[in-house]
Amino acid sequence: MELANGTTVQEFILLGLASGPQKRFFLLILFTIIYISTLIENTTIITLVHVDTQLAQLPMYNFLANFSLLEICYVTTTMPRMLFDLASPQGIISFQACFIQFYIFYSLGINETFFLSAMALDRCLAICHPLYYPTIMSPKNCSKLVTGCWMAGFLAYAVPITLISRLSFCGSNVSDHFLCDQGLLTLACPPLGNTPLILFAMNIFLILGHLIFVTISYGIIIVTLIKSSNQSSRKKAFSTISFHLMVVALFYGSVVGMYVAPSGETQSRSAKIVIVFYTAITPLLNPMIYCLRNDQVKEALGRVLRRTEQWLRKKMTT
Repeated sequence: MELANGTTVQEFILLGLASGPQKRFFLLILFTIIYISTLIENTTIITLVHVDTQLAQLPMYNFLANFSLLEICYVTTTMPRMLFDLASPQGIISFQACFIQFYIFYSLGINETFFLSAMALDRCLAICHPLYYPTIMSPKNCSKLVTGCWMAGFLAYAVPITLISRLSFCGSNVSDHFLCDQGLLTLACPPLGNTPLILFAMNIFLILGHLIFVTISYGIIIVTLIKSSNQSSRKKAFSTISFHLMVVALFYGSVVGMYVAPSGETQSRSAKIVIVFYTAITPLLNPMIYCLRNDQVKEALGRVLRRTEQWLRKKMTT
């Protein structure tokens, strides 16, 4: 990674979210609260699914538990580094650490598209083919699907990140951002070869492909529910998928915003706002959206709390 003067790039400088000390302190407190809240919410869901036997038997909640684990990994990839840079305004990150963050950040993003598609498939099978659902979505098949979702994201982005890391970087090593992302391409010196095209094609193929799959799946579900004569089950199913659709809309809306940034002086600021929403706000909102009006989760939480209370009373009396 040689510069024009023959030196080698050993690190990048991230300018971060804000420059003033008061703004930095406010953002530090705000994002610390968001990060801790996100960890608590998603850890609670994972714990509920694994502790409560009724939830553990349902594929939808196994997907939800893995989705929560994904959200924890996702915010941990970006938030601690962002908090560190807010507390220490140097913003220096080594070349290797930058590309590791780049790889994990985008791999987890691709993982999220796979999990949203898997959850859409699960709901489609459960609602449209209830007789075959227990056989198709058996615990063994569910585990295979979960494993496939985790592997697919990390394998899919291995080639693009390898190509980008082998580019030559010249001129400035300063990035007007708070994390290492595709903006690093602007710091690379030509020739870039086919790397930008491969990266763009892969993003479009994966994101658009999964979006089409999810749209078709929920479209089939909606048509099936409209034709259903059972109003009570139809109302319950509509309530469930409406929250799923909110999560899908938040995710894909943020992703589209990352690639459709305005031009001009506000481009960098707009890109930061979109990615902050994508990396910090959506992982905070997703658990609340999924569980806000979910009776099964509320009942499971009640059972776990009662068992915990009984266990504490027993310990205190012995």
